[in-house]
Amino acid sequence: MSYRSDRRRAGFTLIEMLVIIAIIAVLAAVVAPEVFRNVGDANSSAARQQIELLGAALDNYRLDNHAYPSTEQGLAALRTEPVTGARPIRWRGPYLRRDVPADPWGKPYVYVAPGRLNPQGYDLYSLGRDGREGGESEDADVTSWGAGAPR
Repeated sequence: MSYRSDRRRAGFTLIEMLVIIAIIAVLAAVVAPEVFRNVGDANSSAARQQIELLGAALDNYRLDNHAYPSTEQGLAALRTEPVTGARPIRWRGPYLRRDVPADPWGKPYVYVAPGRLNPQGYDLYSLGRDGREGGESEDADVTSWGAGAPR
C-alpha cells in the first residue's frame, strides 16, 4: 500500500513539466537570435577573407601576364591555364592551391574584368545569402572594394 504512494511521487506532474518547458523556451528565445547573428557575421567575414585571398591570386596572375583574366576566362584561370580569350603571356599557375571556392552561402563569386566600378582592374563580389544585389545584414553584398554590388 505504501508502494502506491511512492509511485505517485516518483515522477513530475504535468504542471512541473510545462513550467520547465516554458523556462527552456524563454531561454532559447533570448539566446538563439544572438547565436544566429554570430553565424551571419561569420559568413560575411569568411566571404571577405575569401575575396582577399582571390584578390591576391588575381594580382599574382596579373604580375605574370600583365592583365587580369577576362570575365569570360573567370576565376577558373587561377587554377588552369585559360584556353579562351586572350592567351596569357606567361601563365605560371596554378595561382590557388585548391579549386575556386563558392561563397559561404554556396553560390559562385561574381567576377567582372575589366570591372564596372574598377575599370583598370576587376570587380569581385558575393551577393550574400539572398543571392540578389543589395540587402542588409547577411543578405548584404560583400565586395572587393568595400561597397555594395554595382547596379
